[in-house]
Amino acid sequence: MSGWPDFVSAHAQGAVLAATVVEIVPFGAFLEVAPGVHGLLHKTEWSTEPQIGATLTVRILDIDNEKQRVALAHAE
Repeated sequence: MSGWPDFVSAHAQGAVLAATVVEIVPFGAFLEVAPGVHGLLHKTEWSTEPQIGATLTVRILDIDNEKQRVALAHAE
């Protein structure tokens, strides 16, 4: 993933940021949290399915540097 080192150096667990929905999958939605970096918003985190292209305010639940994965939650 391009941008991963920059993302992990600039963000930490608990950070709130704006992210764009790029893909809807059966278990949730992938959001672009930084150029080239996508995070997962699990479907249990929304009351209605977001639309591709929508910008959501999310909170970082976890950053797995080894697997280059970001878990997200809705930030209210």
